[in-house]
Amino acid sequence: MSRIDQSRPFIPVAIAVLTVSDTRQPDDDKSGNLLAERVVAAGHRLVDRAIVRDEIEDIRARVRRWIGEPGIDVVITTGGTGFTGRDVTPEAVEPLFDKRMDGFSQVFHRISYDKIGTSTIQSRATGGVAGATLVFCLPGSPGACRDAWDEIIGPQLDYRQMPCNFVEIMPRLDEHLKRGKGQAATGARG
Repeated sequence: MSRIDQSRPFIPVAIAVLTVSDTRQPDDDKSGNLLAERVVAAGHRLVDRAIVRDEIEDIRARVRRWIGEPGIDVVITTGGTGFTGRDVTPEAVEPLFDKRMDGFSQVFHRISYDKIGTSTIQSRATGGVAGATLVFCLPGSPGACRDAWDEIIGPQLDYRQMPCNFVEIMPRLDEHLKRGKGQAATGARG
């Protein structure tokens, strides 16, 4: 089971939060506010925050810009992960992934199932690595954002979390980019 190793220092990371919605404004963005508050309360840095409409191009452009900023370690989106015609966050963001994080979706659904039962199948929560940036796409409900942060993302962004966490591997997230095209994962040279 996971545990916190108090002998290790806490290392804050830089996080950007994106709300995907056709209707939300900063004053009524409950999910975005919840995530922003939790990021800061955990001791991390909230370096940017935005709201974009449920449009593939708008979502992708904002996430791509944040992925390209060396000062941003993590991008968290909220909204647009359902099945209606306007829910397009996975379609916008997943093509940016260099590596999918299938375990994130699986753990999210297990936790969600314990709280809302089979309704969890109506979410397409997803995660991945784009360049050297971790990206998590969450549903738009405050409850889903709370569960994802409190039980998955928050613990994995705590360097003290054992037996492992994302912070300790962040310096190596871009190794696949440094290896170059056409070289095997074993590091074979061409």
